[in-house]
Amino acid sequence: MKIGFIGLGNMGAPMAANLAAAGHEVVGFDTVADTPEGVKAVGSGAEAASDADVVITMLPNGAILRAVAAEIIPAMAPDAVFVDCSTVEVDAAREVAEQAADAGLGWLDAPVSGGVGGAAGGTLTFMVGGSEDAFARVQPLFDIMGQKAVLCGPAGNGQAAKICNNMILGVTMIATCEAFAMADKLGLARQSMFDVVSTSSGYSWTMNAYCPAPGVGPQSPSDNDYQPGFAAELMLKDLGLAQAAAEAADADTPMGAAALALYRRFVEEEDGKGRDFSAMLPRFEGRSRS
Repeated sequence: MKIGFIGLGNMGAPMAANLAAAGHEVVGFDTVADTPEGVKAVGSGAEAASDADVVITMLPNGAILRAVAAEIIPAMAPDAVFVDCSTVEVDAAREVAEQAADAGLGWLDAPVSGGVGGAAGGTLTFMVGGSEDAFARVQPLFDIMGQKAVLCGPAGNGQAAKICNNMILGVTMIATCEAFAMADKLGLARQSMFDVVSTSSGYSWTMNAYCPAPGVGPQSPSDNDYQPGFAAELMLKDLGLAQAAAEAADADTPMGAAALALYRRFVEEEDGKGRDFSAMLPRFEGRSRS
């Protein structure tokens, strides 16, 4: 396929490079980032989108998605598929999906889970909203960039799945960090804590695969001084999106709201900015109950 890829940052660059390495013709554009090996650089989003079979975007937020969509939709070839892998508001995804449909284009919102490591290793999970036909056409590309792609329903449902997933992730990481900090004060060794919880009812991804305690469990950012695999400010963004969606849907999400408040304090008032979201553990270590 000929693929236009717009947004070649920490996530987009390795995704585009993997597509190029698999033999696809990839044309890329980013306002700041360098173009990865194997990807042909062009001077605008519209140029990247022109004549492409599939256009993939990986962008910071919904406002930028709307702006990029306004530029590239008129330039896209008839019957091409627009795939947005950003994490944005559900309403933004559905709005751009309508614009794509009005132009005769396919649409998929396909946010990802797996972080920079998953993007580099081609092991991302894609949560996808859109038509079955568009999904089938893009499936071979998902197979290159990731290990799993799930069609979650019509346009916007990929974003809905992503924010629900990350609300669970944020809440669970806080609980995991709280429990380790409490275990320290109760005199329970961290390795013992891990050995028990990782095989008991407290089992979770944040404990078993991404343990926030250094030297315990598989390698994770905690073993690299909390250099971000998934930055705390990105978790803050996703929790904000989740709460905006919850308000729009009249959903009661008190744990999600509490997690948002804690990550906002951590990022904006403490030392969380630029650190992994699991750096909540040293935050709790240094705090008393009051």
